[in-house]
Amino acid sequence: MTSRRILRLSGRDTEDFLQGLVTNDLKRLDTGLVYAALLTPQGKYIADFFLIRDGDDVLLDVAEPLADDLLRRLSMYRLRANVKIEPTTLGVRRGTGTAPEGALADPRHPALGWRLYGEGLSGDDGTDWDAIRVAHVIPETGIELTPDTFILEAGFEALNGVDFRKGCYVGQEVTARMKHKTELRKGLRQVMVRGAADPGAEIMSGEKPAGTLLTRSGDRAIAYLRFDRATDVMTAGTAQIEPV
Repeated sequence: MTSRRILRLSGRDTEDFLQGLVTNDLKRLDTGLVYAALLTPQGKYIADFFLIRDGDDVLLDVAEPLADDLLRRLSMYRLRANVKIEPTTLGVRRGTGTAPEGALADPRHPALGWRLYGEGLSGDDGTDWDAIRVAHVIPETGIELTPDTFILEAGFEALNGVDFRKGCYVGQEVTARMKHKTELRKGLRQVMVRGAADPGAEIMSGEKPAGTLLTRSGDRAIAYLRFDRATDVMTAGTAQIEPV
């Protein structure tokens, strides 16, 4: 698992502050983990994270490489809100076997198992996470989720990461327009790979670029595709690529 940082947000305005920023509804904290993202005003991805209620506070679980920038942006938006953002010494462990006491279900997909938060916790139970992600087309921070990403192209709706009824948040207008007024022309899909092709390889449909090969597990992979060029047989180097 990518190293994680757990931040604590406290103060009487915490939930209202987050509600106006992130893609998901903070009311869902009453039922467990909430998966959400922070977007640019143009609707592009900045960071994805989990939110957990901890008494009157909210914990934010984010990949370490994104943590400093996310903290800077949250601090910028805070203005005069009564919200304090602090680092913690908490860690997270995840797994797919029997959930230990206190573990919370990963809200993105049942196959992703559980997450447990506490002091001294880290790592996972050895599950083949890439195989699970490829099987269910679940994007990963820094691989499928990059600064050029629109979250609906990355499948955030299916991952329970966006709420279309909660009201305004940063990037909401663009996201809602993509949902209700346009048909997605690009996005993540599972593909079959026949032959040698490394992640990052360009996928071609004839002589036209059709996408990029991303996480691979065995003969399957997640690919970012242009749907109008995703034909029955494409290529990536010497490998054949077929949409599943």
